[in-house]
Amino acid sequence: MTYDQAFDGLPVNCPTHIKERQRLITVKYYSFDNKIHQGQLVIDVDLVEDIEFAFEEALKEEFPINSVIPISYESFRRNGRWDDDLSMEANNSSAFNYRTITGGQVLSMHARGRAIDINPMQNPYIRGRITLPANSVYNPEIEGTLTDDNVIVRTLVSRGWSWGGNWTALKDYQHLEKE
Repeated sequence: MTYDQAFDGLPVNCPTHIKERQRLITVKYYSFDNKIHQGQLVIDVDLVEDIEFAFEEALKEEFPINSVIPISYESFRRNGRWDDDLSMEANNSSAFNYRTITGGQVLSMHARGRAIDINPMQNPYIRGRITLPANSVYNPEIEGTLTDDNVIVRTLVSRGWSWGGNWTALKDYQHLEKE
């Protein structure tokens, strides 16, 4: 995917100053098929080094990641718009997505390219009776699940990120962000 393709279908209300801060990066990752793959993420320029380092560390420890594809990919569109639900249902790890928080009006940290979601099927968003994506389950014993001592969580938290698995009002196990 090229830089321009990574922004194809970008919502028209996304401010130029946010788009201009985004970088398309390529990362290598170990997957559930026990092979090394290459994927791409769109992330804020200030966080590129953190993400690249976290993926390098995850690769060394063979932590499995299902896929790493920008949200603008055609398979993650519904009615021509980027659709986070389709990306989550595909167990795709992604970062920049100009959208509001789940169930809210406030912009998500993803809208600024300052958050990443990893393996949503193993690491669901849970608030009360709502679990997203549908049919996902959080079980730390399952491969690809993030925990406090997981290499990605450890690496990013040590660099000032916060993990949604540590939140109290809800749990967003797939989500890591940095102000």
